Amino acid sequence: MSNLNPGMDAETFEQFIDQLRRYVRDRLIPAERDIIESDCIPPEIIDELREMGLFGITIPEEYGGAGMNISQYTRTIRELAYAMPCFRSIISITIGMFTSAMKNGATEAQRQEWLPKLAAGTITSFGLTEPGSGSDSAGMQTMAVRSSDGGWVLNGTKRYITNAPQAEVALIMARTSKEPLPKNAHVSAFIVPMNTPGVSVGKSDKKMGQAASHIADIILEDVHLPADALLGGEEGKGFITAMKSLDNGRLSVAAASIGYAQRALDSALRYANERKAFGEPIANFQLIQQMLADSDIEIYAATTMLEDAARRADAGENVLRKAAAAKVFASEACGRIVDRVVQVYGGAGYLAEYEAERFFRDARVYRIYEGTTQILQLQIAKHMLREFNAGVN
Repeated sequence: MSNLNPGMDAETFEQFIDQLRRYVRDRLIPAERDIIESDCIPPEIIDELREMGLFGITIPEEYGGAGMNISQYTRTIRELAYAMPCFRSIISITIGMFTSAMKNGATEAQRQEWLPKLAAGTITSFGLTEPGSGSDSAGMQTMAVRSSDGGWVLNGTKRYITNAPQAEVALIMARTSKEPLPKNAHVSAFIVPMNTPGVSVGKSDKKMGQAASHIADIILEDVHLPADALLGGEEGKGFITAMKSLDNGRLSVAAASIGYAQRALDSALRYANERKAFGEPIANFQLIQQMLADSDIEIYAATTMLEDAARRADAGENVLRKAAAAKVFASEACGRIVDRVVQVYGGAGYLAEYEAERFFRDARVYRIYEGTTQILQLQIAKHMLREFNAGVN
């Protein structure tokens, strides 16, 4: 399988991964308890993430980024996601969907303006979901209409938007036609600086888990944008651009699921060796060993799926189905693993004093965002049936 995207030099990348692994264990994990209590990542840690270049890992070198390929990007996410999810969350939209949309759909002038800012550490949001619609673009209500000066006026509300309270710029999907059009050509994408008059952010939503990772509504009320805010300078490409960028987003969630599952499993291994019952460590009990072994098997399977999908993406293949499959398997496996970890901890696993219950709460959303398991199962089946009916072996 040829690699169209070689990415960073392999030796340089391995040095970066070693540095990141040490940083996660020596700096981020010790900071977790204070971050949980404050529900906020300290500004100095965000600055450190910027200094390490983490906001620019997927941005081409000519725009100030590291130029990682998809395999390197997902490996980086796995390492970072060993710590609590908020650290991945704060960079994930910038390095994932926003950068992907810029590379796939922006004009060169837009790339020149925005990619260096993203690489330097701009926090971003991606606005697709609404109170009445998510993956269903026909139900989208946010409208963009031409203004008298040739620009655009946006009105609408986006819901459950990651990083909305901290974001400096958002990529907003909006209708440029009131009527649904073939191939979702009624949806366009707009680059919206969050300090634009008429843009406001709702109250940060309280969530089951993922402390310090914030989601909120983005409200657009007569937001005037210049003509060049339209991504790619062309109407009707927004949904296609969004869907292309979702492949990378799903691989990122798969990587995050694997990284956090490994963290939870390592915690269970440590606890099982320390906790004694009937005069010996519970790690000696075969049913405990079964839960540990099943978890390790699932992490290996998920990692193999992710690496294969990323390698195929780097080779230029369409990985829609494989990215969806990797995301479904990894996120569902993570859910089973954190559940087993609570069980290994026993009664202690239900107490907030121990980290097992946090792993359980944090991991639940991986099966929901970037496409729920159920919507991705439908998508996978639809493509299978399309290929079957077209006579593809």
